[in-house]
Amino acid sequence: MAAGAAIIRTRPTPVNDRLEWTGERLASSTWLYRETGRRRDVWTGDGRSPTICFPVQDEETLPPFIRQLLAQGVSMPAPETVYVGPEVQPERIAPGVVLHPGCRVRGATTAIGPCSELGREQPVTVEDCQLAGGVRLAGGYFHGSVFLDQVVYGSAGHVRPGCLLEEGAGAGHAVGLKQTILMPWVTLGSLINLCDCLIAGGTGRHDHGEVGSSYVHFNFSTHGDKATPSIAGDVPRGVMLDQPPVFLGGQGGMVGPVRVAFGSTVAAGSILRHDVLEPGRLVREPGWPSQQEAHGHGQEQYDRCRYRDPMRIVFNNLFYIGNLRALMSWYREARRLRVAGRWAQACHEGALAVLVAAVEERRRRLAELFAHLPDSLAAWRARASPQAARAVAEHETLIAAWPELQDRLAEEPVAQTEDRSRDALLAALSQVPPGLSWTQAIQSLAPDVRLAGSRWLESIVASTTRLLPSLSGGETGAG
Repeated sequence: MAAGAAIIRTRPTPVNDRLEWTGERLASSTWLYRETGRRRDVWTGDGRSPTICFPVQDEETLPPFIRQLLAQGVSMPAPETVYVGPEVQPERIAPGVVLHPGCRVRGATTAIGPCSELGREQPVTVEDCQLAGGVRLAGGYFHGSVFLDQVVYGSAGHVRPGCLLEEGAGAGHAVGLKQTILMPWVTLGSLINLCDCLIAGGTGRHDHGEVGSSYVHFNFSTHGDKATPSIAGDVPRGVMLDQPPVFLGGQGGMVGPVRVAFGSTVAAGSILRHDVLEPGRLVREPGWPSQQEAHGHGQEQYDRCRYRDPMRIVFNNLFYIGNLRALMSWYREARRLRVAGRWAQACHEGALAVLVAAVEERRRRLAELFAHLPDSLAAWRARASPQAARAVAEHETLIAAWPELQDRLAEEPVAQTEDRSRDALLAALSQVPPGLSWTQAIQSLAPDVRLAGSRWLESIVASTTRLLPSLSGGETGAG
């Protein structure tokens, strides 16, 4: 065969009187696929010998789970290469789902909604995940997370437990997530690592939050703790789908915990180390030139055990927990009104489980920080300066408040507003025609109804940030 030929035809074999070749040009070689009775061959180069061969099983010899999925309308181009664990409930995988070669489906809680497609670019493993309709996972590993309608995720994905991607959210290739929530339409580029983040903002597919390629959220502190969650926007206004998006420029990162207001634009190449509380700001973080000038190449004495701004760190953690609690209430009270169908119910239950676990994760990480504060306090007491005196006072306040704070964080949050705000939202939402999608339903609500809903959720956030009054400073929103 001549190099570069796209299609080869040969005589039929005795095994099967139908021998079909298909191929596409790949530079100077050809990729060919042949099925002959009981064998599938993948050929490359000159077509003289198969590069990859594997047997084709008759449907009767396929595992029972695979046969059942095929019978109920699940598409598998090479079913003998697909693994479905015995704990998986076949009825939780919808007709119309496509499982490409090499896919692995595991976990008793796994559910895959209609028209979802797994493994188009490379094999996909899903384990205890819930997928709504039209979800496309191109390749990678996905565990213990929830993907709502029309989520699209590129190849080489790595999603660890505790993630919730809402309607229309998406990511490019080689994106790793853990304990991260993306609200509708938030889009991540490629080569990104986000752990312990919540990103809100945006009004649609053409006005969405964006995280540029090669972005990192730094979530492990030099003190050895992960009390570092960062939030862009907030839940009370973000769920109403009427806020300006947040843009985090590529080749950059955030050093958690930080808060970023709606409408913020962080320039590419910036490492964000500070809160951005005013909306609509352009933020450029060129590095630490002052330290470089003062100390030569940015070097100075550093004591890893000393927390330099513990009040801000604790407040940002409480603010994050408050937003998780608000989102949990949103799912329990508002989203449940429009849950219809087996896969929507599975996703709803999965999202609530993710949020409950996320709150517990943040409480545990905050406790780790407080366990380090006594050593930090001792280090500050050994220094004599106005900064040290302020730090000692902050540490003593926090350490004294922690026992009661820890107990109250274990309690259910109590909204600090009248039920009328919540009831107005729920009443209006229950009147929205059933044919609309979730995002359409929310955006169809009158502005005053959405404002009432935001007030209800803001009161839940406030009930958490005010657990320690000296930390609240009157701040309950991200801008």
